[in-house]
Amino acid sequence: MNKNTDGMRYPSIDKLLDQIDSKYKLVYAASKVAQILENDGLQVENAKCVKSIGIALEEIAAGRVKIEFEG
Repeated sequence: MNKNTDGMRYPSIDKLLDQIDSKYKLVYAASKVAQILENDGLQVENAKCVKSIGIALEEIAAGRVKIEFEG
């Protein structure tokens, strides 16, 4: 599988905004998921991105992360 090392072109912002309705919420959610991945040393199989923030965005886009925002 090819890894994405070119930056944040994948996943697309449109697909991400289908999952979370605000760019600001998306940034917050991705940072929290990336933090969990890094702190717990979790590995995601078949991830296209190499950095934890990219992997977090992939997981959000795929609908494998459920996030609820208050208020």
